[in-house]
Amino acid sequence: MKRIFKKFGSSALIATLLLGACETIELDLTDNPNQLSLDQSSADLLLNSIQIDFATFVELMGQNGGDLVRIGYLNGRNYQNIANFSPVQLNLEWNIAYQGDNAETLPSGLEVNGILADIRALAPAAETNELLRHTAIAQFIEAYTIVTLVDFFGDIPYSEAIQATAETPILNPNVDPGASIYDAALGLLDAAIANFESDVVTEPQNDFYYGGTWSNWVKACNTLKMKIYLQRRLVDGSAVASFNALVAENNFIDETAEDLEFQWGTNSILPDARHPRYADNYTPSGGADYLPNWLMNLMDTSDDPRIRYYFYRQVNAVPGAEIPPNEETLACGLEPTPQHYTDGGFTFCVLPNGYWGRDHGQNAGIPPDGFTRAIYGVYPSGGIFDDSSFEGLSVGDGGGGAGVTPIMLASWVDFMRAEVAMLTSPSDGEPFILAGLAKSVAKVTSFGSLDASANGSFFPTAGEITNHSNNVSADFIAADDDGKWDILAEQFMISLFGNGIDGYNFYRRTGFPTTFQPNLEPEPGSFIRSLNYPADFVNNNSSVDPKPNQTIQVFWDNNPASPTFPIAN
Repeated sequence: MKRIFKKFGSSALIATLLLGACETIELDLTDNPNQLSLDQSSADLLLNSIQIDFATFVELMGQNGGDLVRIGYLNGRNYQNIANFSPVQLNLEWNIAYQGDNAETLPSGLEVNGILADIRALAPAAETNELLRHTAIAQFIEAYTIVTLVDFFGDIPYSEAIQATAETPILNPNVDPGASIYDAALGLLDAAIANFESDVVTEPQNDFYYGGTWSNWVKACNTLKMKIYLQRRLVDGSAVASFNALVAENNFIDETAEDLEFQWGTNSILPDARHPRYADNYTPSGGADYLPNWLMNLMDTSDDPRIRYYFYRQVNAVPGAEIPPNEETLACGLEPTPQHYTDGGFTFCVLPNGYWGRDHGQNAGIPPDGFTRAIYGVYPSGGIFDDSSFEGLSVGDGGGGAGVTPIMLASWVDFMRAEVAMLTSPSDGEPFILAGLAKSVAKVTSFGSLDASANGSFFPTAGEITNHSNNVSADFIAADDDGKWDILAEQFMISLFGNGIDGYNFYRRTGFPTTFQPNLEPEPGSFIRSLNYPADFVNNNSSVDPKPNQTIQVFWDNNPASPTFPIAN
């Protein structure tokens, strides 16, 4: 269930959250930035805003992707008519990328807008003052942002949008082909690497991601390039070779210490600096979001050592499982199992052991279950570690919201490498899958220390972690080729909890896993291959028409059309 994030930043950023606005989608700067008093302070404030907005953009897009690939909960039984993906609901993501919705002006007179608008506004000050690392961070963020927009929306405004100025406004910028935007992103990343590696006199006041370790930023740039090549491998015959060339250079994110993520804080007011998922769910009225039954069931039945970190169970039993069904709190427990769930052997409605969530596509109303449903745990949201206390929740519990937004992790790179290896021979993916699993488990379990009240006797032992890894390995070896791809996909999806962007891409690119719990609706319509254009975009831009539906495939997705692909509709 997508929430509208109202809190951004961390306790160190109180004065730096600045969002802007304009009536149209182009990056219109209402003042000519070349005529403003652009100084180091303005550049730092702009870069702060860009970095914070970027974390929020990733959170929102990651939740959109996660809902579609069962690492989030999808509320809707008809793919083409899901409220959270309506044009109006997608305005927030679009406006954070292009333009904010509440104009602010810095003391210098510089108007602050959304990510791409702020990057355009930053450029004159950065160039005048030779702020190469300000520019480099902005170039990386721009590359990631435009690639993600293409992955979710398809063709988007770019070349005309970034040319707009007060003197030469382009009120109705045309869209660019997604392939050309991917090329532009690669160019931005090459330029960013050069800027990160250059000698500079003045560094950014704040680097909210790597704290000024510029070599890690270079690795992030190369890792994003690897991701770009992997995503377009279906339509680019040289993409795999380009991916492997970057691997051979050995200058990418391959250690957890190099992970690209945004750290949230614990301050709850002025501004609310907590992880957005924590802030939305650790409330006086209890949890607000439902968690996905597919993911909780997969992790519970496989004794996954990360499960107590991902999910906090407020109660020890679910109606219809260990205790009698309850029409008021979980009405589906009194309903017959849908035939397509029975035929496929999928769990329906209730899970044992207190894992109270919802099935994919369940669109029932909201019963009084805010203090009984499972909620986000200590990873990545900074919530409560599940030590079987079953005590419900209170505001401020656990890590107080000091979680992270994962953006690119070393464990994910291992799964990317597994995919490439398995293109040659599915059996070749095993060492990369196990490496990614090990990194993910080590990272997630380190978050237990955020919850000072946690009973550490429930932390997984080294033996339990080893047994789980051995079981994944044994299952992989025993599986046929499709089964091996299923295992890669399942483990990749589990590791992506907290950011489903790459999961949505992987699913459309490969069609795996085939083990996904299907939509609760027997015939939910065609799977969403790209999102609707946001209402603000189509209503204010005469150069573009609304999409006819969400079956339009992005440029790199040349797989068969839905509903036959992906398989688990």
